[in-house]
Amino acid sequence: MAQAQTVRAEDADTAGHRRADPAPNVGGRFCTAYLALRAAAEWAVSLVLLITALPLLTVLAVLLKISSPGPVLYTQMRLGQHGRPFRIYKLRTMSHGCESETGPVWSIAGDPRATKIGRWLRVTHLDELPQLWNVLRGDMSLIGPRPERPEIAEHIERALPEFRHRLLVRPGITGLAQVLRPPDADLDTVCLKLAHDLEYIRRLGPLLDARIAAATMLGLTMPGAKAARVLVGGCAPRQPVQTGHSMPRLRLTAPLGPSELPSTNTPAVLSKAA
Repeated sequence: MAQAQTVRAEDADTAGHRRADPAPNVGGRFCTAYLALRAAAEWAVSLVLLITALPLLTVLAVLLKISSPGPVLYTQMRLGQHGRPFRIYKLRTMSHGCESETGPVWSIAGDPRATKIGRWLRVTHLDELPQLWNVLRGDMSLIGPRPERPEIAEHIERALPEFRHRLLVRPGITGLAQVLRPPDADLDTVCLKLAHDLEYIRRLGPLLDARIAAATMLGLTMPGAKAARVLVGGCAPRQPVQTGHSMPRLRLTAPLGPSELPSTNTPAVLSKAA
């Protein structure tokens, strides 16, 4: 997975597709110092939040064990900063082993694989609480692009070489793309969210992070609130990143093999998980 783990813009796709556009500069003049301060602050905030959330996590764990067979926690390998793989933690929201026969498939709204309590956890985003542990470990930040699965990132990069630029910063639990765009469902959605992620990387700083944090809190307490989008709407890019070649809309129809690139005749399925 060397292709998915590099962020050098000059690297070309071995299949002969276009080179990626130049990687964006990360933040402004004082961004390095800000990121160091932010990492320390995020560690402290995540520790407090995780300790505070322990009673709730205990209740949710009991409900998950009672409602469906399988482990409470769902773990999966994701790509972190500079392509370093790490294991992400979530509360399990889908039937245990649901990808054992299909392989990686996109998760969609109203996904039939989700359990009853899992659907509620996904709507409330409480399934993301264990990722505070990833922040404490240094795998993730509270704010940044969402981490992707290595096998999925590899396929996306064939159409969107710029996708690797997301690896310039630590992935996050929330972010500009997560606040303004719906979950990934096809390549068009990925193009839009990628543009938001790259815009975030260019403008990374305390003011933007504060606006994203406020928008996230509003979105959690008042789902669908337009105020959340207004807080960060002015930061949205004007157009999506363009693909290097045509690809079909990816939908929940068939598994994607380890070396299979979607063709114009065969819709494939990718998933982000439980």
